[in-house]
Amino acid sequence: MSDLKDPRVLFAAERTLMAWTRTSVALMAFGFVVERFGLIERLLRPDVATAINVAAGIGVGFVLLGVGVSLLSVLQYRRVLRELQPAEFPRGYWVSVAAGVNLVVALAGVLLAAHLLGVI
Repeated sequence: MSDLKDPRVLFAAERTLMAWTRTSVALMAFGFVVERFGLIERLLRPDVATAINVAAGIGVGFVLLGVGVSLLSVLQYRRVLRELQPAEFPRGYWVSVAAGVNLVVALAGVLLAAHLLGVI
């Protein structure tokens, strides 16, 4: 993939991964807000029972979309790492920290979705 033998290639891949992390967190937060909006709507209009179900479904869908984005970005990052040459890895640099953060974000999203669905 790269013949530069320059660690900046690794750092660019890591920045891209962290950008996907921000995107997945934003999707999860948006899903949470949409799901909670259904509760507010139920308080304001108690006669409309389907609004909360639609909002909950859409909200949990966005949370799960964020989880999917987080997991797929880790897979893509790992593919890029396999293509890099040893000279592109700084000595002693922990290349798995960013991927680990992304996996923790994905786990948090799964727990949030389970909470919103009433599983936990």
